[in-house]
Amino acid sequence: MMKRHITRQKLGTAEDEAPDSCTPHTIGNISPPTSSIERRKRQSPKASPGTIGDDLIISSELDRLIRQRGRDLRLRKNDQQNAVKLVNNLINGLLEFFKNNEDQPFFREVSVLTSGSYYELVKINKPNEFDIMLKLKVPRLIWSELEDYNGLFYKVMLPRATRSDIQFFLLEDERTISATKVKGELYRLVRKFISNYKGEGCWLIQRQRVTSPAVTLELKTGDEEEDVLSVDLVPALEVPQGWPQAARAGPDVDQWLGKRCRRNFISKAVYFVPKRPHGRNLKDEAKESWRISFSHIEKEMIQYHGNKRTCCEGAPNKCCRKLSLRLLKLLIEGLKQHYPKELEPLCSYHGKTAFFHNLSVRVQDSLWSPGQLSVCFMKLFGHFERCAQNGSLLHFFVRDHNLFAPPAFPKRTLVFLTNALKEQRESGFPVLKVPSPTSALVPDIDPLIPPNPIDGTEEVVASKSSIRYVYACLVCVIVFVGIGCVFQQ
Repeated sequence: MMKRHITRQKLGTAEDEAPDSCTPHTIGNISPPTSSIERRKRQSPKASPGTIGDDLIISSELDRLIRQRGRDLRLRKNDQQNAVKLVNNLINGLLEFFKNNEDQPFFREVSVLTSGSYYELVKINKPNEFDIMLKLKVPRLIWSELEDYNGLFYKVMLPRATRSDIQFFLLEDERTISATKVKGELYRLVRKFISNYKGEGCWLIQRQRVTSPAVTLELKTGDEEEDVLSVDLVPALEVPQGWPQAARAGPDVDQWLGKRCRRNFISKAVYFVPKRPHGRNLKDEAKESWRISFSHIEKEMIQYHGNKRTCCEGAPNKCCRKLSLRLLKLLIEGLKQHYPKELEPLCSYHGKTAFFHNLSVRVQDSLWSPGQLSVCFMKLFGHFERCAQNGSLLHFFVRDHNLFAPPAFPKRTLVFLTNALKEQRESGFPVLKVPSPTSALVPDIDPLIPPNPIDGTEEVVASKSSIRYVYACLVCVIVFVGIGCVFQQ
């Protein structure tokens, strides 16, 4: 079993096993694609940049853009080392604080489970966001699925009343575990820890959000507003005695990773995190509900992603799966920056879910060679766009839950997203392009003179403007000289 650390992971080489084995194997960093794009792509200077069908039309300009952006998405090692050092020191100090705190013994045996894009090795732009799950030691649990949420949200209870430390987080029935109490107490303890933290930097705790399961800490790392390092601390209840019925079938990976791998996933524990459903006028049990989380399995699926165990074990076996996901994440992030209000419900998890579905269909490693990056990204994008058009993006583990269904994803947002994706495809994905530094190229000119006169009329206008400028200066000089004479008298 793979050991999980907070530090940047070093992955070893797997022993020889059957092709459908889930045994971890070496995953190298995805190198920039160097081989030429296979001639299966039809290139034309006037061609549309892509379609959402199976027949792709990729222009040479779009091909260059995708490959260039793929090379730009690699994180700098120096940035990673600095960020990981800060986060490790913070988490180690927090665990020591939990262990020694006397006012809340329930948190003394907290352990860490890393998750999220950085630890999945698909983080883009900067290593500035870290997701840390804090596993709470709990007795045996029972749960009941909340209606109207198709197996994603649960009421979590104890089989019987207890006098253990968890009793302080139970509701009036003395059996139901309160999500708001657990998250509220974690917020109080982290706030107390931060007020006395002696580590590097000044960490600030952000205001709690009702719909978020995390307690967020932020550290200013530079002069710009976006130079912020954030850490999301998510309390989690471990459920080792089997998956809920809605997820019992497990993920659809039989053709991709193999049946043995799916059985291995189902045998693992799952987690409940304190997240309530979206919407207004929630029932009391919904306000205290827990959402099921498969983040640890998602991380394993992305890290050990090949149809064969040799995928990404060396340069000849590289693939572009993770790089395609990074490009889709970049697209989603760019759209959210351009339309923050219209696309507020959209997040990178929607892209990751579409990515998993796409992998379960395009299973062969040969379909994901680095030389086919443009084709792979466009097929992944086309899959995501079709999901938006159809209004159906099923959760990869809880197959009856639609992530594109209201109220979590309103219909007006879905319509806007569909139009935005179509516009990006037809315009050659301008959101992926790096803005040119035009401001640095603007010459320092007189604002009264229009630049680059084209004909004699503009030259006359420019000369008249210059004459007015000279007259204005002479008038100012005469006025100041007159005022000086008056004061001398």
